[in-house]
Amino acid sequence: MEFSYDDEQNGLREAVSGLLARAYADSEQRRSVVAGDPGFDEKTWSRLAEMGVLGLPFAESDGGMGAGPVEVSIVAEEIGRVLAPEPFVEAVVLAGGLVSDLGTDAQRAEVLGALAEGSLVPAFAHAETGTRWEPSARAVTATPDGGSWRLTGVKEPVPNGARADVLVVSAVVDGGTRLFLVQGDAEGLTRSGHRNHDGTRSAKVTFAGTPAAPLGEGTGDQTAAIEKALARARVAYGHEALGAMETALTTTAEYLRTRKQFGVTLNKFQALTFRAADMYVSLELARSTVMWATLVVDADGDVVAAADRVRLQTSRASRHIGKEAIQLHGGIGVTAEYSVGHYTSRLTAIDHLLGDGDWALARLAATVDQHETVDPLG
Repeated sequence: MEFSYDDEQNGLREAVSGLLARAYADSEQRRSVVAGDPGFDEKTWSRLAEMGVLGLPFAESDGGMGAGPVEVSIVAEEIGRVLAPEPFVEAVVLAGGLVSDLGTDAQRAEVLGALAEGSLVPAFAHAETGTRWEPSARAVTATPDGGSWRLTGVKEPVPNGARADVLVVSAVVDGGTRLFLVQGDAEGLTRSGHRNHDGTRSAKVTFAGTPAAPLGEGTGDQTAAIEKALARARVAYGHEALGAMETALTTTAEYLRTRKQFGVTLNKFQALTFRAADMYVSLELARSTVMWATLVVDADGDVVAAADRVRLQTSRASRHIGKEAIQLHGGIGVTAEYSVGHYTSRLTAIDHLLGDGDWALARLAATVDQHETVDPLG
């Protein structure tokens, strides 16, 4: 497999890295941005749109750039590297991906074109209280009302749900799950936003006879399409986690090289050096898995199974690297003024978005008997 980037992809990485490095040059700048609503910098979001980043995975006919999952992964990794709070995965990969997959020509032009321009932020309203990372809806229902539809129920949490201009909502129809588009100013729509521990935003979204438009022209169950979109988002989150883990490791290694104890720098203590080396091994194991899964997405292979492997590996790696980064820094690692704790907080949040490591392990274990056995002595 070819894991190296071409000139255009390297140029994309440099451009995105340069923009985000200026926007979030240090942890203080990020803290000031996430302190107020909507939890990200609208100007940085607009600049990403001007660079064509927000339209990367969409067809040119829909106002996008016609790029692929590799380019998306590059952006996600640079976002994770500086903990940029812009909702790239949530808006572009997940909500935008569903509209791209299922929307009519008119819906794609309206939503994806505006998203690519930076004038619209969509969000996927899917999670419900009492459910556990399922691809189907349970409590929110959709009922026909003449020539339209109305939604009733509650979605929570909805990442960036309070800021979103349009919501892609899953709802129960005749025992199956279908998707609907709801405008942010729709009648009967109530949104209550809150701040998450990593500085990002989520919301409780209530529908009370809220008018909605079906996404796409089909009338069948759309659970499989939701499952595939969630899997693509898990892979993208894996790349965001890679960027965060790499920065956490680099910051920790630099601290060991400069911080002195008993008259020598900490990297002179073999036990601490070994722990840092173990962090590097965890990072590289996660990197190989995530990059392989991105190629699976690009080839339109078994994306769901690949995403489960990504989630399991990045969950284990992020827990290990985050914990060790804090412990190797000592007391400073848990202070709000230092960046390492914020990286660990974001890695923890990613681990619980769309399914954690234990959940992924259970799914993989349930299918282990479907694989051929290999005789180790044969």
